[in-house]
Amino acid sequence: MNHPKTNPRNDRVKRDYLIWLKDAKQRSDATVDQARHAIDRLENYTGYKDFGTFNKEQARAFKQSLLNTTAKRSGKPISISTIYHILQAIKEFLAWLHGRQEYINRIILANIDYLSLTLGQERQAHVTGPKRYATLDEYRKALFAMPTATDIERRDQAIVAMLLLTCMRDAAVVTLKLKHIDIAHKSVFQDPRQVKTKFSKTIETIFIPIVGDDVEAIVRNWVELLITEKGFAPDDPLFPKTINGQDENYNFIPVGLSREHWTNATPVRKIFRTTFERVGLPYFNPHSIRNTLTHLAYQLKLNGEQLKALSQNIGHNSPLTTLNSYGKLPIERQSEIIRSLGQKPTGVAPDDAMAAMIAEKVAAKLRI
Repeated sequence: MNHPKTNPRNDRVKRDYLIWLKDAKQRSDATVDQARHAIDRLENYTGYKDFGTFNKEQARAFKQSLLNTTAKRSGKPISISTIYHILQAIKEFLAWLHGRQEYINRIILANIDYLSLTLGQERQAHVTGPKRYATLDEYRKALFAMPTATDIERRDQAIVAMLLLTCMRDAAVVTLKLKHIDIAHKSVFQDPRQVKTKFSKTIETIFIPIVGDDVEAIVRNWVELLITEKGFAPDDPLFPKTINGQDENYNFIPVGLSREHWTNATPVRKIFRTTFERVGLPYFNPHSIRNTLTHLAYQLKLNGEQLKALSQNIGHNSPLTTLNSYGKLPIERQSEIIRSLGQKPTGVAPDDAMAAMIAEKVAAKLRI
């Protein structure tokens, strides 16, 4: 028996949920897409039955079907991490659905729990490999090996330099306008009304000097080129997208710069991939610059106030967020520090500001 490929009632409620995720919960487009795909999986499994028919038998069977699913390309079981995120997305959707008047008596909250993995499986789902990031020297090597013969090449180099100077998110960088950068004060104002910041935060970012004056010069020269040679105005993009044309063989090739923003950060990641491949290094995504700078902060032995400034510069409310997200030590450094604990103390007192900050955070946790 053939199942229908759609259910109008499901479609309506699913559309409402995805709009709620995006507009009310301020989830990213990527998160909304992941939720859509997860819900589609459940619908496809049930033969597009009404969501209101959800029960514990359906939950258990669907979970088991995921655990038995193999990837089309590799023929291997899909990862436990993928399964975990699919189930979490569906659990959130069903919990939201339970809150709607027409489903409150049809979907039982306790049945949603049957979509949970075992504690052991959840631990496996959260296991990640060592975080790979380039050193500052490797970033500089890649940056200064970039060609700069054309406007497009100079733009690409300025993008990498800008990310190294600011640790901004690539999605924010591609939405920057010329007016958002202040070369004289060496700063960038990430205005959430126009710049795509995480959670629509307002972030004032200062250029990080430890990456080098020559890195800053690349950005400064790029801004000067846009204003004096290209006649760009304050509301024009800081990093305009490429104009493509055709060569004599009717192949599309880059021919110049437009006055429009890129629609997403995919081109930036392509630039990074090419940049590192050129010097024989593996691909490091733009976001990994935050790991690089956080570990550089360890080496510089920044005090509490300096760590707070760095964290705030990135857009975090707390230095602990920065350290937890980007400061995990490589096992080699962890081993070195632990072994050094058996050595004679150096007599260096802990930083008072850092100690106070940690104490404040611990106290806040205890109050919860």
